[in-house]
Amino acid sequence: MKKILFRRLLMLIPILFGVTFLSFAMMRIAGSDAVLQKTDTSGVALSEEVIEAQREEMGLDKPFLIQYVNWLGRFLRGDLGESYISGEDVFTEFVSKLPATLFLTLTSVLLTVIISIPLGILAAVKQNRFIDYLIRVCSFIGNSLPNFFVALVLMYFFAIRLGVFPVISEGISLRSAALPTLTLAIAMSAKYLRQVRAAVLDELSKGYVTGAKARGVKFSVTMRKSVLRAALVTILTLLALSIGNLLGGTAIVESIFMWDGVGKLAVDAINMRDYPVIQAYVVWMALIYVAVNLVTDLTYSLLDPRIRPGGEDA
Repeated sequence: MKKILFRRLLMLIPILFGVTFLSFAMMRIAGSDAVLQKTDTSGVALSEEVIEAQREEMGLDKPFLIQYVNWLGRFLRGDLGESYISGEDVFTEFVSKLPATLFLTLTSVLLTVIISIPLGILAAVKQNRFIDYLIRVCSFIGNSLPNFFVALVLMYFFAIRLGVFPVISEGISLRSAALPTLTLAIAMSAKYLRQVRAAVLDELSKGYVTGAKARGVKFSVTMRKSVLRAALVTILTLLALSIGNLLGGTAIVESIFMWDGVGKLAVDAINMRDYPVIQAYVVWMALIYVAVNLVTDLTYSLLDPRIRPGGEDA
């Protein structure tokens, strides 16, 4: 296991470097000038001499590769630079947004698990019965609705009409997180309960379930000790993807509810051409997905001894 972990960590290094290089290149290829964007935002007219001086100060006058190497050297020393717009330290600004994103991630994943796993199992057990059809129809509807539409509907009924929850986030609290959490959970649950249903049905069709029934083993025992454990591999994969996506921030939902997380920070940075913040966000997303996938692969062997991370034979 240690050798596999070490080998996987070595494989992650070129991936992270590749992600940073490509993102850095695409932002520069876009052709927009951060100095001019900053000038337009502030509404202050600057002379060409001042603009050139600011570009030189930011290092934007240097060739692309030199800019990248300079940024990478600072990044490896833990310096993500300063925001072009606010002038604040990027690392400090980014870290200040993480608690909101982590809180929203936790609540959304918990609600998704509470909804999707029991309903997915129930639909599989009651296959082709009324409750199965009802769950699948609800899943289809939930999966068809875009996040921004669900968010606006929930906001209209629960915030504007009923006044139960705030229209705009009032900080990190369960009351403020209720609507964005429900918005995210509806979309994720609609998709994942179908996957859970399929995974459970696949296990129920296998011979060991029929054998257990023939030996007089209770169906609930077979479900709990065998079927669900085997289906956990699929469930774990789905949850890992969700966690990676949520930790990256859900830009649309965060923007609608003004949830002050990294997703909203990234959207604002893109609109303002704030390159250092965008680069920090890209690195964060790469780290999150790489870490989540690594942990997921290593956890597979604990759930199913037949699976070995890194393609090892059992």
